[in-house]
Amino acid sequence: MPSLRSNAAFPLRPLDPAQGRAHVSAMLIETEATPNPATLKFLPGRIVMEAGTRDFASPEEAEASPLATALFALGDVTGVFFGRDFISVTVAPGVEWSVLKPDVLGILLDHFSANMPLFMAGSAAGFSVPPESADFGDNPEDADIVAQIRELIDTRIRPAVANDGGDIVYRGFNEGKVYLQMQGACSGCPSSTATLKGGIEQLLKYYVPEVTEVRAI
Repeated sequence: MPSLRSNAAFPLRPLDPAQGRAHVSAMLIETEATPNPATLKFLPGRIVMEAGTRDFASPEEAEASPLATALFALGDVTGVFFGRDFISVTVAPGVEWSVLKPDVLGILLDHFSANMPLFMAGSAAGFSVPPESADFGDNPEDADIVAQIRELIDTRIRPAVANDGGDIVYRGFNEGKVYLQMQGACSGCPSSTATLKGGIEQLLKYYVPEVTEVRAI
């Protein structure tokens, strides 16, 4: 076997281990379990959504996003959620994550390593804007109460829920009742009712006495 020797034309350079590690770490996508056994949280190590969130509950809703479309195309995916720095993927009942996880990671690695756009060109789907038909009209006289509720949701509740791979969207306040929508890992989670009643409802009642109940819609 011929030996490898350095020469003027082809000088041999020592490999830089740091460069190799940097390349590998740049491609690393971490995964985290969530309270919902059907949902895994994937962290690509970069910002996913600059502002807002986006929830996809069906392949039709996912058509605005090439990444979400590719994930739904796996066949066993029933939900995709984009957070600030993570993607939550939910699978159908009975699906083993140990089988599907490599395929999901492959799609995410291909997307982020190629710096592909998250949404179709010209799409306005980058923000999660609840449809007006799903909102409860707030009474203008409750403006101060609603402002307090929204502030608590944004500063105390949503950051905690994001750690679990989900989000909570305010839908309205009417006659003491606060209406919220659970998204991502929170949607369909077995412990979501306990979180809603034992955590969120108690918090809002404590700081906003006008709140009597919290309901998920």
